[in-house]
Amino acid sequence: MALIIGLTGGIVSGKSTVARMFKDFGAKIIDADILGHSVILPYKPAWKEIVKLFGEDILGKDLTINREKLGKIVFADQALLKKLNEITHPEIMKLIKKEINLVRNKTPNQEKILVIDAALIYEAKIDRLMDKIIVVYIDEDEQIKRLIKRNNLSKDEALQRVKSQIPMKEKIKMADYVIDNNDTLDKTKKQVETFWQSLVSSRAFL
Repeated sequence: MALIIGLTGGIVSGKSTVARMFKDFGAKIIDADILGHSVILPYKPAWKEIVKLFGEDILGKDLTINREKLGKIVFADQALLKKLNEITHPEIMKLIKKEINLVRNKTPNQEKILVIDAALIYEAKIDRLMDKIIVVYIDEDEQIKRLIKRNNLSKDEALQRVKSQIPMKEKIKMADYVIDNNDTLDKTKKQVETFWQSLVSSRAFL
């Protein structure tokens, strides 16, 4: 039976880096960000709802949604962020369920560990679809520094985005396993390897 691993954490905590490490060990990776991009492509149902709610000012010349502009709007208004999530999360969940079913229906000699890389596993309430959940952890101060650098935000804007998610401490309490990504990549990889070996040795997914 396939094993479904949820990989989550705070914004800019390094989930994608950890996901690549799991891929190197042999896991199949589903990136919820990529799925999220696909559900808001022009004329998709979610795209229509978003444009209806926020207006055409959020669109580029090619009619794609300007995610940076939309982000500035919703992270400054929790009510609008909630409405946006109510539009996109069900569509993303459909795609994740489809991927899970595909892996579970594969023959025994094909991929049997699927890692769902998704920031909002708990917020979107899709944790019930996972067999195990890993939280990638960094300190809040480090999150804010990385966000300011990556997205060219002010400190207040970065803090808004951090606070829009369930607090890291709460996610850690709910997780089956925690990867501390505050230190070097080598130390992070050792933690990933330890968790991977525990999966393989348990034979729970075979």
